[in-house]
Amino acid sequence: MPGLREHALIHDDLIRAINETRLIEFTYKTGRRRVAEPHDYGVKKGVDTLLAYQISGDSRTRTPHGWKNLNVGEMREMHVLERRFAGSRSDAQQHHGNWDALFARVK
Repeated sequence: MPGLREHALIHDDLIRAINETRLIEFTYKTGRRRVAEPHDYGVKKGVDTLLAYQISGDSRTRTPHGWKNLNVGEMREMHVLERRFAGSRSDAQQHHGNWDALFARVK
């Protein structure tokens, strides 16, 4: 679990990445590196969650690429990359779902 300072930095960086439509790179759970487009960031069922479209890296699921709901508390070494993405995918598979609170959503 990240410390409060690390969590605050990730929070600020996720909002910036979404607002600027920039890719993020991070490790998740077991240390696997991932690169993703951050689309929605907020609280779902009391957990800080990121809806992202993973474009490269590893995953424990059968589909390493595609839509992922990520527990932000499990993210480490998160960096906002210079590389941008086009914005909303307007994809039927993009399940925004119900949020307790929404901090940022890509346009």
